[in-house]
Amino acid sequence: MSVDLVIAIVITLIGASTPILIAALGELVVEKSGVLNLGVEGMMLCGAVVGFAAAYTTGNPWLGVGAGALAGMLASMIFAFLTLTLSSNQVATGLALTIFGAGFSALFGQPYTGKPLELFRSVFPPDLSMHPILKVIFGYSPLVYFSLIMVVAVWFFLQRTRAGLILRAVGESDISAHSIGYPVIGVRYMAVAFGGAMAGIAGACFPLLLTPQWVERLTSGRGWIALALVVFAAWKPGRLLIGAYLFGLIATMELYAKAAGGVFRVLPSELWASLPYLATIVVLVLFSLRARGSTGAPACLGKPFVPAN
Repeated sequence: MSVDLVIAIVITLIGASTPILIAALGELVVEKSGVLNLGVEGMMLCGAVVGFAAAYTTGNPWLGVGAGALAGMLASMIFAFLTLTLSSNQVATGLALTIFGAGFSALFGQPYTGKPLELFRSVFPPDLSMHPILKVIFGYSPLVYFSLIMVVAVWFFLQRTRAGLILRAVGESDISAHSIGYPVIGVRYMAVAFGGAMAGIAGACFPLLLTPQWVERLTSGRGWIALALVVFAAWKPGRLLIGAYLFGLIATMELYAKAAGGVFRVLPSELWASLPYLATIVVLVLFSLRARGSTGAPACLGKPFVPAN
């Protein structure tokens, strides 16, 4: 395997991992607050189509990212209102949000189907971003660096700040947090809004970073992988980074299996394509097998908040 091929694989791997990592980081914060939002895929689709439309109309990819974040956040507020204010079932509402996102993106994206969009390029000078070796460090979209910064930011927020401590307290024991005066519903609203914005940015990554056009269901189920990844990482941001890159590696192998021969032909391309989803199933099975012990999941995850009288 040549050095050029290895570099190409690394660059593709990191690009493919970025949307999953961003979405999973947002969902990790949501779940740390005790809320289970299964609508990540729907929010990603909303962010993808609105982000594409904004970038295509204005020619500014930064506006595309901002619009995608706003679309994901607004979609998450539908979920938050139904589950936190009206106390509807979180699982059913999350699934409904995914269906809503799929329908909304298909309808809203019809005028943009097949239209080209310029990819979000590196902000570094060509001497660095196009260098045969240095491009491994400097040749990425700003969204890649954003995802890495957010891994550190989320870890620092959860482990080293008072606000992060409050959020974790709400997720571990909402009644106790309420009894000492913390606004449980308000904290969870903010967490859900952050998770929606991150999912929207993750969705915008697909047309701006990976596939420079709009097609229906562009995210291809990556929101479900992000959900499983949070479980795989045991709700820890550092493990989330490793897990996202492992899933990205599997997705990259599928692409090279279709385009190249040699080592990539050991398995058929169809099997490579299914491996990320098979890995998702394996992760969930392993989690269920160890569910009798300590899993790292917040104690109030998925449970509605009912304050004591």
